[in-house]
Amino acid sequence: MKKAMIDVAYEQLSTKKKPVTFIKLWEEICQIMGFTQAQEEDNIAQFYSDLSLDDRFVCVGENKWDLRERHTYNEVVVDTSEILIDEDEDDTDSHEDDIPPLKTTEEDY
Repeated sequence: MKKAMIDVAYEQLSTKKKPVTFIKLWEEICQIMGFTQAQEEDNIAQFYSDLSLDDRFVCVGENKWDLRERHTYNEVVVDTSEILIDEDEDDTDSHEDDIPPLKTTEEDY
C-alpha cells in the first residue's frame, strides 16, 4: 500500500534536526514517491494544502516547516489580540447613495 504524501513528509521531518524549506521537503517527497514531472505539478498544491492543514506540522517562518511537537505553544501561535482593524477602510461599506435609482417601465416586466 502506497503511503500518503503527508505521512512521508512526517517521516522525513522526523529524521531532521531543524526546520526544512517547503521546496526542499517537496523535492524529498517527490523522490521518495517516485513522481514524474507531471505528477509533481499535479500534486504540489495538494501537498501544500495538506501540510498547512495537518496539525502535526507548523510553518516557523520563511516557508520553513517543522514538526509542531518540537515547538512550544508560544513559538507557533500568533497573538491576534494586537491586530487592529481599521473599520473606516472596510471595503464592505454600503455605497447605496452612490448608485443612481434604476428606471423601469412596464415593458421591462
